[in-house]
Amino acid sequence: MEKVRVGLIGSQFISTIHAEALGRVPEAELFAVASPTEDHVRGFARNFGIPHCFTDYRKMLELDELDMVVLGLPNWLHCQATLDAAAAGKHVVCEKPLAMNLREADRMIEACRTAGVKLMYAEELCFAPKYVRLKKLLDDGALGRPTLIKQSEKHDGPHAPHFWDVSRSGGGVTMDMGCHAIEFFRWMLGKPAIRSVYAQMSTQVHTDKTEGDDNALVILEFEDGCVGLAEESWSKLGGMDDRAEVYGSGGVAYAGLLHGNSIETYSSVGYDYAVEKAGSTLGWSFTIYEELWNYGFPQEFAHFVDCVKNDKQPRETGEDGRAVLEAIFAAYQSAGTGRKVLLPFTGDAEKPWDLWQER
Repeated sequence: MEKVRVGLIGSQFISTIHAEALGRVPEAELFAVASPTEDHVRGFARNFGIPHCFTDYRKMLELDELDMVVLGLPNWLHCQATLDAAAAGKHVVCEKPLAMNLREADRMIEACRTAGVKLMYAEELCFAPKYVRLKKLLDDGALGRPTLIKQSEKHDGPHAPHFWDVSRSGGGVTMDMGCHAIEFFRWMLGKPAIRSVYAQMSTQVHTDKTEGDDNALVILEFEDGCVGLAEESWSKLGGMDDRAEVYGSGGVAYAGLLHGNSIETYSSVGYDYAVEKAGSTLGWSFTIYEELWNYGFPQEFAHFVDCVKNDKQPRETGEDGRAVLEAIFAAYQSAGTGRKVLLPFTGDAEKPWDLWQER
């Protein structure tokens, strides 16, 4: 295999990031893209020099030359697209969250296992250079035994309408961004089992837009004794804020993904973020340069392409995505009942928000 030929399913915001990231991976070839609006998908293909475009992704999956597909779809479409890709013998990269519920996640994992293709979970924080260095500090023993890890991601709301609709997204900010923190904790600690989840959620600002949570605190207890605290918000003004803290028996480390990689900016008119496009940039904000690299997207896709080309085990798999989804369900149940939830999670809710609305 000279190059891994990649097809994108989707042509909106996140697929633009995927295309730009893959364009920096020498072993990858952007071969096809599929999206239902013909004018838009043709323009997308033209902008990125992609030779094949389709309005039906199932037609794209018929291309024999295609090796791997990347799902840049809304949450409720992940499962069926993965099943179809697996049936066509294509390796799959799935954006977060993996699925709407654990039954879908299990179907996706089993379909890819049966078809002999890789199901890879796109969690870019595990590839962000500053966080990779933070993990090395922990792994090298510089901080001693980890006791508490905090990760927060905050801005003033998502960039696409479907995120606000819990029937299509499955939940609010915890479903959208809490999944980043959960897998960040697992990855930092070497992926120990989660023992329990306790969460508090509320809709503080966006009651006119969503029934989902726009602020959340999620506490996870791991089997090694470490505690993870996730802070998530769709109500923070001034652009994106993404940071982590690691406390250990022998030290502490603070890592702001944007602070130190950014230009402190005051703007009376605002501007667009290249990657996240999340949050108003009126007033003070942090303008990040080399944004794709700082967030780890090219490194993530270089890894996934290498896994396909050389048949390696991915750092982030469908099983990891399922573990994250299990913790998200536990978080929504905890916020709905006001009680700590022990794992493994048991329940058959169709989406996490169903567990919260019962409050």
